[in-house]
Amino acid sequence: MSAPLVFDRPLARRRLARARAGGFAEFLLARAADDMEDRLAAVLREFPLALDVGTPTPLLAERLRASGRAGAVLRLAPTPEAGPLTAVADEEALPVPANAFALAVSLLALQSVNDLPGCLFQIRRALKPDGFFLACLFGGATLTELRQSFTQAEAELEGGVSPRVAPFAEVRDLGALLQRAGFALPVTDVDSVVVRYADPLGLLRDLRAMGLTSALVERRRAPLRRATLLRALQIYAERFADPDGRVRATFELVWLSGWSPHESQQQPLRPGSAKARLADALKVVEHGPGGAVEPGER
Repeated sequence: MSAPLVFDRPLARRRLARARAGGFAEFLLARAADDMEDRLAAVLREFPLALDVGTPTPLLAERLRASGRAGAVLRLAPTPEAGPLTAVADEEALPVPANAFALAVSLLALQSVNDLPGCLFQIRRALKPDGFFLACLFGGATLTELRQSFTQAEAELEGGVSPRVAPFAEVRDLGALLQRAGFALPVTDVDSVVVRYADPLGLLRDLRAMGLTSALVERRRAPLRRATLLRALQIYAERFADPDGRVRATFELVWLSGWSPHESQQQPLRPGSAKARLADALKVVEHGPGGAVEPGER
């Protein structure tokens, strides 16, 4: 079965190209790149060859090269660009060999992939045994304020709701996808970033400058009505403003990490193979069908 087409990916790439040509708003990507460097600092090894999977700009590849942690970095860019070891590629069809990379990293790109399980499987396949994968993507709480404002405005003025903000995966689902793709020792965690604006229009300008305006396949084709937009902005200012009048916008950054399986990695114990009882370690009385069992008794 093919994955459902949620995102119009050619449109998303065109909007990203427009954003980069007009001056890309890089503050969230820079925040993710800083966090990436901190997380990689805890991994005590060098990476002879690293893979950048679809990060919107060359920032990640440049940081990896400057850090000295990666001997070489192959960048798979979503739009044409100049640079060393750079190729235009689709995250859903990675043009790389198996077992080739010691590290694969992706920042703020995978949330718009239609077949995320397939993409994760391809990344795991591209890694050498004991290779490391680290990614950051937008999570389910991203732009919750904008979503709620448009939903209420359209319900009031148009009698229905159309998809305006892309759906984002929940962190619990992403952890399961890592396991499904075959990663060992999978870890997920969340960093919630709140950005404040003088008004909601500032948020809309930044979304356009990041290439993040809606590219949903089922998006509404008719132009947004002026009255609906004004009402959505009014609701946003009323419901999500701080005491100083500035409004909040939430970006949930979900971090994924995992390892390509290798025999040297920690393995879970086989069920029933424990050599000691938990009750003994805690020195508590265990209650069972036959009554209380004191620590040390069987």
